Amino acid sequence: MVKLRLRRRGRKRAPFYDIVAVDARRRRDGAFIERVGYYNPMTQPSTIVLDHERSIYWLNVGAQPTDIVRSLLSYDGVLLRRQMQFKGKETAEISTAVDNHKENALARYKRKKEQLSVKKTKAKEAKAAEAENTASE
Repeated sequence: MVKLRLRRRGRKRAPFYDIVAVDARRRRDGAFIERVGYYNPMTQPSTIVLDHERSIYWLNVGAQPTDIVRSLLSYDGVLLRRQMQFKGKETAEISTAVDNHKENALARYKRKKEQLSVKKTKAKEAKAAEAENTASE
């Protein structure tokens, strides 16, 4: 069985992954059939570069993506593109939908990052107030 999975590259504490089509019996970093893209989790936001056509080809011939690769394909719009191709949509309509999907995903990322920063500032303020209360007692 062929799988779409991550193949680690990079140095210690600086991972960089290739997204590859590989026989499921092979080792993680062993020989692969085809490289369909790469993923760099060290950038903000993470960099995902995929060859949409080849990814869709491998999915159509039965390759099974791992959970992480499935989420990367979804985030990048490959699964949406494939679904719309099955429905017989035109290429202009597909590209518009994928662009909207990518904008929504980026907006979601920014919104979550903002929420996290607000949560961190509130925690710092609460910690400072608690330290002030214990110092005054």
